[in-house]
Amino acid sequence: MSVFPYLMAGWILLVGIYGLATSRNLIQAVGCLSVAQSATYVLLLAVGYRRGATAPVFSDLPVGAPVVDPVVQALALTDVVVGATVTAVLLALVIQLRKRHGTVDPERLTGLRG
Repeated sequence: MSVFPYLMAGWILLVGIYGLATSRNLIQAVGCLSVAQSATYVLLLAVGYRRGATAPVFSDLPVGAPVVDPVVQALALTDVVVGATVTAVLLALVIQLRKRHGTVDPERLTGLRG
């Protein structure tokens, strides 16, 4: 088992978090958040990978053949759907902020200060 996918997932997460922390635009922040969340796709693929394994369709496989874990595949698919939904909702909120306050710069949103 290689450690490369885990390092790649960590690197993608760090790039997304760095972009999120340094962003001066809420649209860019939403994009960086989706980049950070895409690290979970790589992590799930790394966890579910088995060398020499096939898809978990048991109708034509011999007994004892290695198969990929279908739970990890389902989690990755669910992660993609949830990520797309969260990104869409956050972008809709950014559009409403732009309409009501006239800016997407978090520093200039004075109406939101407590």
